[in-house]
Amino acid sequence: MLSSFEDRAVGAVLGSAVGDALGAPFEFGLPGVFRERFPDGRGEMCGGGGWEPGEATDDTQMAVLVGESLLERGGLDPSDVFDRFRRWAAADPKDIGLQTEAVLLGGDPWDTAAALHFQVNGRAAGNGSLMRAATPAVRFASAGRAATMEAARRIAALTPGDAAAWEGTAILHELVRAALLGEDPLAAVPATLAEVAPAHRDRWAAVLAPAWRPEDATEFNGAVWPCLGSALWALRSTSSFEAALAAAIDLGGDTDTVAAVTGMLAGAVHGPAAIPARWTGPLHVPLPGSGDRVLRAADLAGLARALVRSGRKSS
Repeated sequence: MLSSFEDRAVGAVLGSAVGDALGAPFEFGLPGVFRERFPDGRGEMCGGGGWEPGEATDDTQMAVLVGESLLERGGLDPSDVFDRFRRWAAADPKDIGLQTEAVLLGGDPWDTAAALHFQVNGRAAGNGSLMRAATPAVRFASAGRAATMEAARRIAALTPGDAAAWEGTAILHELVRAALLGEDPLAAVPATLAEVAPAHRDRWAAVLAPAWRPEDATEFNGAVWPCLGSALWALRSTSSFEAALAAAIDLGGDTDTVAAVTGMLAGAVHGPAAIPARWTGPLHVPLPGSGDRVLRAADLAGLARALVRSGRKSS
């Protein structure tokens, strides 16, 4: 029988993948389109926009690559994670962020590629490091707050060079850790913000405040701040996994990633039993650059369990 911690970890990894696949067909759409398609609130893995029903995007693909590296290397090996990312990017995945593609395929070493890109472009606070956080958040949760937040920063820094994204990913790691422990991640926000780098703390405090709503965002939700802020809003304003994902996707914009982050938190809070079988059944994760491998829901659940056990062993 799964422990409650391990059960919630499965919920986080599966929930993130389900949110990704459910939200993908609605990406860059207008607010309200999801509920217009499913007025009864019971969304389906409908496919569309180049995606098969239940097909996960780069969000989950990159999360799997991080998780498998953590297991195979016995911990965090940033150069190995970067190499896996680079092989994946070179295999022409269906979807890849422009910033991520530029960093991975620019030919620069793993430890300077993101920084060099940031020096040239000056802006790199996209949500790409949030979307892949489920697996490392599960792996490092047993190590405690400081360790999980530091691991988040190191993994995030492989592609976005903006420290705002590193801090946002560190916050997400810690909120997932709180949920895995059976605590309320919303109640954990103040203590988590206290560990955020001072230069970024006020801006993160603003978007994670209880009164913040997605319409208060000053950037498109493909940016790191409104993406995480919207995920917490969806969690705060609903009482079930299904309702949280519906709320997140109905915001429009970067629906796959906002729903992936929402699903990560809601899955950890509500557990895998709350994720409908009509969503997990068709879920599949192709892995470009890894032969013809396609992971299913059971594979993701197994990955989550292995990461929990690996984290406990290391701790």
